[in-house]
Amino acid sequence: MTVEDVFVIKNRGVVATGRVESGVLRVGDTVYINGGPDARVDAIEIFRKSIDEANVGDNIGVLFKKIDRSQIDRGAVLTASGDVSSTAFIV
Repeated sequence: MTVEDVFVIKNRGVVATGRVESGVLRVGDTVYINGGPDARVDAIEIFRKSIDEANVGDNIGVLFKKIDRSQIDRGAVLTASGDVSSTAFIV
């Protein structure tokens, strides 16, 4: 998925929202933002409920504690490898 929205939750971190297009995303996974900087998935939420894993078609919010808001924008692509064309999963 292409990131639909990004916002900051005070004392929690940066949240990117969107729809899982392929594969599975789990808490603890490392993702790459536009093939560039990597970030650890610290939490996943779906309709205000915390989940451990997201599957294809899920509309989710992904929490990143250790990135700055300036590192991710609407339209960014999250992948399982540094290659933006990766098909392992795109969030």
